[in-house]
Amino acid sequence: MHQPTSSSSEPGSSDAASTLVRHFPADVRDAFERFRAQRSPADADVVVLAVVRDHMPNKALSATTTLVEGTRLIEDLGFDSIAITEMVFFLEDLFQVRIANEEILRVRTVGELRAFLREKLAAAEPTPRA
Repeated sequence: MHQPTSSSSEPGSSDAASTLVRHFPADVRDAFERFRAQRSPADADVVVLAVVRDHMPNKALSATTTLVEGTRLIEDLGFDSIAITEMVFFLEDLFQVRIANEEILRVRTVGELRAFLREKLAAAEPTPRA
């Protein structure tokens, strides 16, 4: 969709990501910091769920809906193209990944989004030297 504004190797990118998550509950901020330190997919999942909830167009529904793997972004949560675009921009900036329109159009459920982000993050991981 767009290029992230900074890479993890640029000065200040850590502060920018911390700024993006500052409004989330402490457990989500902690999961994000653990993800950055350890690259744990489980911690990334916690953050992704919080981002989905945060970007849900219907805030009343956001407070009462349990997000499970099969929860559909459009039909169940009320996402439209604008809300999805905003969520994708946020995820790109937060995780320093690039998400193409064609890729996100294939994502239909919360579980598919989590799996998709896991793949993106794994591909972005530095390869250990032998």
